[in-house]
This record gives sequence, C-alpha cells and structure tokens, in this order.
Amino acid sequence: MGKIIDAMRARFQTRDVPKTARGQFNALLRREKGNTARVAERLGVSRRTVQRYVKGERSVAKTKPEILDRLRSEVAKDHQPRVTARAQKEAQQRGMTIETRARFGFTSDAGSTDDPRMRRLTEDVPDHLIPSVFEALRNNDEDRLAELLGQGLAEEYFRTPGTDAELLDVEFTDIDYVELDYR
Repeated sequence: MGKIIDAMRARFQTRDVPKTARGQFNALLRREKGNTARVAERLGVSRRTVQRYVKGERSVAKTKPEILDRLRSEVAKDHQPRVTARAQKEAQQRGMTIETRARFGFTSDAGSTDDPRMRRLTEDVPDHLIPSVFEALRNNDEDRLAELLGQGLAEEYFRTPGTDAELLDVEFTDIDYVELDYR
C-alpha cells in the first residue's frame, strides 16, 4: 500500500490485514460466507479455480501476480468495516488532523514562486472532505487520498479568501511521512 493508506490503517484500525496469500484468501472467503461464486467474481477468476484453492488442489501463493494484487485489494477493502465506520463517525464528530512532511507545488499566475518544495504542515482536514477520505480508504485509492488531503491542506493553509491565492491548485507529492489523528 501507499504511505497515506498505511498511516490511516495504523491509526484507524486495530488489526493488520492478513499478510500471507492463504490468510488473505481465507479472510475473503469468510467475508463472503463461503460463497465461492462471489469470491470468484471479486477476484476475476472462475468459480472452479476458487474451489481448487479451497480444497488445496491449487496453491494461492503460486497464483498470477495480478490476481494476488486483486486479492490484497479486496481483503483490505473489507477489513474491519465496523472499526472503520466507528473511526469515520468519530472523525466527523471531532474532526481530523493531518501532520505531514511532503513536497507541495502550485499552479498559479506567472511570476509567482510556484516551485515545489518540502514543507512540514499540521492542519485540520475540512469536515466536508472526511467522508470522501474514508471512502477512498475503503477503495484503497492512494491517488484519491493524496488528492483529497492535498485539497484539504490547500483550503486550510495555502488559500486565502479574497486574494489570488484563493485559486491555487496545490499538488501533494513526495510524501516523507504522514500521520492522521482526531482533533
């Protein structure tokens, strides 16, 4: 996973996603209540292939890399849904803060200092972005998380209402570290 997803999972989940392919497969099978057809659909393989994994006729670990990536993604999507929902509810009630050291660049008018540079920031995530942040976490979408958190940092730190800075488009890249917490 990416740095943002890892930081969110470290803060808002109590257990790690299973590390082995067999453990991930078993977690997905449990999540689907043993329905091999639904597991096959989520992995993009045939139902018979899933049945072979269940019986041990075929090793999950020796599967194609793209299927293993899909397996990791699908398991992470459903990992601890009640804990994640509780964390989202808490974040919406109390608010969420991001602390990061990353490279920020701007798209702005000519003649301004828009060269990307490393900055260390601690800012609140705007309340209207919190549901989208957790949705991107559920979808394991690191790029969308970076976009949303960059937008939040832009609103809170970089943009000044009533000035030219109000229109800045901020890029959040080269993340050194990132931590998220409740306010």
